[in-house]
Amino acid sequence: MKNLVYTGKTKNVYALDNGNYELKFKDDCTGKDGVFDPGENSVGLTIEGVGKVNLEMSVYFFELIKKAGIKTHYVSADMDNVTMEVLPAKPFGKGLEVICRKKAVGSFYRRYNQYIEEGADLPNYVEMTFKNDALGDPLVTADGLNVLGVMSLKQYDAVKEMTQKITDIVDAEMQKRGMALYDIKFEFGYVGDEVFLIDEIASGNMRVYKDGQYVDPMELSRLFFA
Repeated sequence: MKNLVYTGKTKNVYALDNGNYELKFKDDCTGKDGVFDPGENSVGLTIEGVGKVNLEMSVYFFELIKKAGIKTHYVSADMDNVTMEVLPAKPFGKGLEVICRKKAVGSFYRRYNQYIEEGADLPNYVEMTFKNDALGDPLVTADGLNVLGVMSLKQYDAVKEMTQKITDIVDAEMQKRGMALYDIKFEFGYVGDEVFLIDEIASGNMRVYKDGQYVDPMELSRLFFA
């Protein structure tokens, strides 16, 4: 028995009888005008089969991250039904996205192009935005999160450190396959005082390049598991 508790852009969330949750992966991707963009705040296109490959990649990385000693909400996955069972970690606020950037592209470059060249290296730069389509996913600082009661400064430091470590794990796997990670977005939650990585780690949440050319989500998944 399961009950729908949340309908998201790329996944639906169900409550299970055992107290955990089930994520049902969809074939929808964020973007604009039919072009995929992990930095956009609305669904821009549907790609058949992307939900399953996103789940496959998520499971792959969750297992790697677990071995690295980083806590995640991942419990198990059902590839046939394109679902993942997860622990009931609480999200921060009403939804918070954490972006780690290794290159100045996308929305980062659009905001700061007076100060940096497109494609310039960034030192695992971490930024956080509230998930709010109407407001365009506004950026928020560590002090802002603390003042608003969304996240303590200690939790912020933990999330930032985990984000940078996970980004390096993902990037290392891409480098092994001749690709480069430019940016990636995560979501975190908490159980008691402990911070957990939640949501997914999939091609639809990252921007990856090969030989200087952007790799779309389905092609990225194909190359990753080739």
